[in-house]
Amino acid sequence: MRRTTITLLATLTIATALSAVPAQAHGRGAGAGAGAGMGMENCTATACHFDVAPGTYDVRVRLGGDTAASTGITGETRRTLLAETPTGAGEPVTRTFTVNVRTPEGEPTGVEGTPGLDLVVGGSAPALADIRIAPAAARHTRQIFLVGDSTVCDQPGDPYSGWGQQLPQYLRKGVSVANYGDSGESTVTYLADPRLFATVQPLIRKGDLVLVQLAHNDKQTDEATYRANLETLVAGVRDQGGRPVLVTPIVRRWFNSDGTLNNGTALLVNGLGVDHPAVTRSVAAAHNVPLIDLTARTKTLVESLGVEGSKALYLYNEKRDNTHTSAYGATAYAELVRDELLAQHLVPERLVR
Repeated sequence: MRRTTITLLATLTIATALSAVPAQAHGRGAGAGAGAGMGMENCTATACHFDVAPGTYDVRVRLGGDTAASTGITGETRRTLLAETPTGAGEPVTRTFTVNVRTPEGEPTGVEGTPGLDLVVGGSAPALADIRIAPAAARHTRQIFLVGDSTVCDQPGDPYSGWGQQLPQYLRKGVSVANYGDSGESTVTYLADPRLFATVQPLIRKGDLVLVQLAHNDKQTDEATYRANLETLVAGVRDQGGRPVLVTPIVRRWFNSDGTLNNGTALLVNGLGVDHPAVTRSVAAAHNVPLIDLTARTKTLVESLGVEGSKALYLYNEKRDNTHTSAYGATAYAELVRDELLAQHLVPERLVR
């Protein structure tokens, strides 16, 4: 998405009285005194910054103007919050979404980022006419937590992108994504590091979804330990009243000579012979946990595109990387997750874009 300089079509209005925002919007871990002294709203031609406390916020934007335009919104650590949206001349549209603001704003073990909420206006012909934010009401807002590795996380720099980074664009106002995916993590390290599951667990509210995709870095984890770790994560989510969802890992782009991905490297069988997707499916069945079989879904997509066509999903052209996804690939995989959330009635259709 190009972030070209634009001229705002109207005086950019931030209608919410930010100084009145409570200290703990949606009850999401705002610190003592957070929300006091918010400061003035500040928007430039290409970005807006809101001095808000950690929490969950509803955003309403009005896009378009006198000429045809095409506008998208990203925020925080490169999250796609609103896909590029075309508007006809004189035909502005209103779009809404809910965004999670946290510290660190991207990967839990990464840099803290900029305090508050930062939104970037982009697209091939951007035109933002108006923007308004307000704290999201807890009783009207669902949260989707993501527990994962580098294929899921909010990647800090181009050309990398995790599918969790692209998922918000498929969700409407009333549901937000809190992406606690972190590069290099296995089921072992995610449970051991206090910045990871120990931080996520207390934030989970009754009814929140917690999607768990961990496997790529469990290269030396034996089957009993891997299974036990998944069970610990499931139990920990349920202890808080949350709804765990197990997600099998995305495939690696590792073709056989016949154009299939039927090999251990592609299908995440580790050096000890542990079949991660198979164990994940088994744990889901044994504990009555919803399963998103992303291994099967991504395998089908990659094989359908073939050796050449599938390169664009990953960073093969840029990095000779067949594990990590491009923004294009992460978006395609986020769409698969969106489809499963809908098909399994995990998120109401009215909240899905």
